[in-house]
Amino acid sequence: MYVTVPDPDGLDVPAIAAVAALDDDLRRGMYAYARRARRPVTRDEAAAAVGISRKLAAFHLDKLVDAGLLRFGFAAGPVVKVGRRPKVYEPVDDTIQVQLPARRHEVLAGILAEAVLAEESGETAREAVRRVAGERGFAAGEEERARTRPGRLGAERALTLAEGMLRRYGFEPSRDSRTCVRLRNCPFHPLAEKAPDLVCGINQAFLAGFLDGVRAGNVEAALVPGVAECCVELRQAE
Repeated sequence: MYVTVPDPDGLDVPAIAAVAALDDDLRRGMYAYARRARRPVTRDEAAAAVGISRKLAAFHLDKLVDAGLLRFGFAAGPVVKVGRRPKVYEPVDDTIQVQLPARRHEVLAGILAEAVLAEESGETAREAVRRVAGERGFAAGEEERARTRPGRLGAERALTLAEGMLRRYGFEPSRDSRTCVRLRNCPFHPLAEKAPDLVCGINQAFLAGFLDGVRAGNVEAALVPGVAECCVELRQAE
C-alpha cells in the first residue's frame, strides 16, 4: 500500500517525515535490524544490535513509531514486571516513497492491470485502458462531489474543485486564468516520454471522467500536445 496524505502543496508530508527519521545512524540501524529479524524485537535486542543503552534505544524506537516506520505491541509470555509485558517493535507493512516532483506510477499500473483483466470482447487494449481510466476518474469525481457537496457548478468553481484533486495526484495545477488550469507536472513521467500517446490518453480519459463524476459539464479535459509539461489542460468548454 502506498501511503500519502498530501499537504496543500501536494507534498507527501508523512513520507518525508519518515525518511527524515532515518537520517540518523542509530535509527537506521535499528530499523534495518527490525526488518531483518522477521519478528517483533524488544528494546534490549534493538539496543544490542547497534551498541547503545536500552533507554536510548527506547527513545529512538519510539521516534520510528511516531514516523510511521515501526509499530509496537507487547510480547506474549510471562509478565516481567507486575502488570507489564515487554514492549516489542516490528516494521509496518506500508511502502514509504518520496519523489520530487511527485510520481504516481502505482495509479498508472493499477489502470493498466485492471484494463488487462477487464478487457471486453471486441475492445482493443488501448480502448480498454482509456475506458478503465475514465471509470476511475468518474469514481474519483463522484467521491469528491459527495465529500464537498458543491451543488451546481459553474466553470470557475468546477476548476477550483478540480485543483484540489489534481494536487493530491501530483499534477501541480496552475490557474493560468479564471477558466483554464494547466498541469505543470506529469505524475507518470518518465513513462509518458516513452509512450506519450498511451499515457497522455490515459491522463485525458481519467480527468474527463473526473469532470463527469463531479458533474462539471461546462469544463473539458483537452489534449494540448507539444507543451513541456502535462499534455492535458482543464478549461471551460466551448
